[in-house]
Amino acid sequence: MTNWAPLVVLGAVITITVEAASALCAYNVDSSAVSVSGLSSGGFMSAQLGVAYSNVFQVGFGVFAGGPFDCARNQAYTTCMYNQNPSITTPTANMKSWSGDEIATTSNLANRKIYLWEGSADTTVGPNVMNALHTQLSSFDVSADVSYVTTSGAVHTFPTDFDGSGDNSCSMSTSPYISNCDYDGAGAVLQWMYGSLNARNTGTLTGSVVSFAQTGEYGAAGMDTTGYLYVPANCQSGSTVCKLHVALHGCLQSYSNIQMDFIQNTGYNMWADTNNIIILYPQAIPDNTMHSIWGGSELSNPNGCWDWVGWYGANADQIGGVQMVAIVNQMAQIMSGNTGGTSPSGGSTTTLKTTAKPTTTTTSSGSSGAGAPLYGQCGGYGWTGPTTCAQGVCTAYSTEYAQCLLPL
Repeated sequence: MTNWAPLVVLGAVITITVEAASALCAYNVDSSAVSVSGLSSGGFMSAQLGVAYSNVFQVGFGVFAGGPFDCARNQAYTTCMYNQNPSITTPTANMKSWSGDEIATTSNLANRKIYLWEGSADTTVGPNVMNALHTQLSSFDVSADVSYVTTSGAVHTFPTDFDGSGDNSCSMSTSPYISNCDYDGAGAVLQWMYGSLNARNTGTLTGSVVSFAQTGEYGAAGMDTTGYLYVPANCQSGSTVCKLHVALHGCLQSYSNIQMDFIQNTGYNMWADTNNIIILYPQAIPDNTMHSIWGGSELSNPNGCWDWVGWYGANADQIGGVQMVAIVNQMAQIMSGNTGGTSPSGGSTTTLKTTAKPTTTTTSSGSSGAGAPLYGQCGGYGWTGPTTCAQGVCTAYSTEYAQCLLPL
């Protein structure tokens, strides 16, 4: 079944086509044109993905009202919120000691585009926490590639420059946490990542929102069973090499909380439609079960936040963290239709070896049996073997998750 959902924006009515759930498809995507951004817990997760998997997110990452990488591991997670002043000493030291092993090499960060946004009136996360992230990243020679924007008077919300149905004013931090702040956040982050873009489509979009089964290797603890993509018409046909951007909702913004509002009202799709960018919208889900988090305390996740506190494993922000693995696996499948071309913005494309899960072991010399590594890194959930790559081939991998294309 196909549904059509109207969205009032900029004085026009945009009609978005939503396709029924199906298997996650492969598309002709340039693997060098991949980026991620997110709000709040999605901002923390965006930084985690951008750092831990910087070899995958070769363009960069954007953080809307998030905080430092690894912020909550060695201090109370509330220190990383409420406009407090979290310490970045241990988190930054961890980044350096983990580099090239538990996370991709931090030297990648010097060549990544990084976008930071904060509202001056945000009391949920706050400018002090964002300043700490900015300072942390500055330790890795990224200053030339960082855009740090503060919107005066904005609260904890995703900023737009139009009145989406059900959205708020910029001074209201309430559901759906999307507000007209006279600032086009989606356009700003996408243009920072990809440079000059065609004007966004403020009319009827050419593409479709596609739902897919977020299960198996595409799902993890704390994630819903369905995820979403916005696929422009040119990307559906496969004739055009497209880009891929992952957009991560914040707490209380998953489909289970606000249905399609984050997908429809943030503005990503309007820019994607005219610039051949597929937008991936993974979905978290509320979880009322108590979990041991970093530091040993017990905490549930009733707001459906992305894991930046260790709910679903001590390695939540390292290679193999289950939610990050699921997202990277989703990306691997989406990019597996690449024909070897490059996106209009340029850059080289590395063709995936295979989309099949491995059934035999890759030897240290790089030979393989019936299955070859997927995109990302050696390792994954339950993996205890080597997490290194030899010229793009895992030196060894498990049969459950084998993700390796680019060196750490």
